[in-house]
Amino acid sequence: MRLWRTNIAAVYGPLEHMSRHVVRLDRIRAHWADMLRVAGSLTMGTVRAYDLIRMLSADGRATGLGEAFMHYGRIFKTLHLLQFLHDEGYRRMIGAQLNVQEARHRLARKIAFGNRGQLRQRYREEGMEDQLGALGLTLNAVVWWNSLYIDAAVARLREQGFPVTDEMCARLSPIAFDHINFLGRYAFTRADLATGLQPFHQDSLGEAGQANG
Repeated sequence: MRLWRTNIAAVYGPLEHMSRHVVRLDRIRAHWADMLRVAGSLTMGTVRAYDLIRMLSADGRATGLGEAFMHYGRIFKTLHLLQFLHDEGYRRMIGAQLNVQEARHRLARKIAFGNRGQLRQRYREEGMEDQLGALGLTLNAVVWWNSLYIDAAVARLREQGFPVTDEMCARLSPIAFDHINFLGRYAFTRADLATGLQPFHQDSLGEAGQANG
């Protein structure tokens, strides 16, 4: 990864070899008014993606405005990388977000097991759009079901006097799927009329355990 500097004469110590590239502030200043107009148009939704691409590049090469945005983005990329190197809490936060995203991908691959998690049709003509919509709907149903029963299980444990803390709850994820039956036979039992939920399994301690589903 590269770090970009604005001061050519500055010395960055151990990061000197990573910071040899320079942000062209003069190009940002030259196109600042146009950059603000583009940002305003994006915020208001008055510019099409096709027109925006034409403004930022021509014949595969960045225009002056495109280069200005590139150098402007390098400032924030450098700030992000420096914070990532310096702040352990920031690295942990990013790692947690990546873990959540990867867990979602694993669940999607588990649901779309027929072609090893791959959608092989063309987007519109052969049904990929429909498959993506069905996959998203099913994935969201699993997450909703998990969230519903996790909340009920936490409430049950608290009613039984178990000290469920907010720190414990923060580690729970509704993207788990080991308890979901993707293949084979399905059993549909009547939910409890009072709660609208399936009854919980009970473990050896008599505490709330895994829910039927």
